[in-house]
Amino acid sequence: MRTLLDKNLAQFLRKQRGNVAYAVFARKLGITASSLFRLENNEQSATLKTVHQICDRLKVNVHDIFPGRDV
Repeated sequence: MRTLLDKNLAQFLRKQRGNVAYAVFARKLGITASSLFRLENNEQSATLKTVHQICDRLKVNVHDIFPGRDV
């Protein structure tokens, strides 16, 4: 289950970032560029705090990241 959630977050972040540089997008999210890179490449799992922060910064709901899941 965790792998699937990590994969959903990675896909969501890549789509949201588009062609924006890691450093610029990471600053918008309030995380480091290296954390963003690791999240997008399934090398790191996000904490609930980080997911909440990403949702706040992008003005999205957790269900936008994890559709069809009760998280």
